[in-house]
Amino acid sequence: MSPMTLPQQAATIALCVAATMLTRFLPFLIFPAGKPTPKFIRYLGKALPCAVFGMLIVYCLKNVSLVSGSHGIPEAIGIAVTAALHRWRGQMLLSIAGGTAVYMLLVQLVF
Repeated sequence: MSPMTLPQQAATIALCVAATMLTRFLPFLIFPAGKPTPKFIRYLGKALPCAVFGMLIVYCLKNVSLVSGSHGIPEAIGIAVTAALHRWRGQMLLSIAGGTAVYMLLVQLVF
């Protein structure tokens, strides 16, 4: 594969900038400030974060073996820490970072 020419590089950068600007400005154009947000969009705003986390959990645990290796113990502890932090503080970033840090420490130092 040959490297991109200067016009190709410029076109690629311009397309990336245009796509980024479109994703930033389009919601404000579709849903102006004085107009109420449609019920379906509000529903998606409430339902999608849970769906994304559900898919993330399935993706992260799909290769965990309960009959070999560490038997899923570090994953279970990481999930428990994430849930406990979220129940305690209710801050998603803290919960995710804390659970990830505990899991990584367990995998690197214990298991």
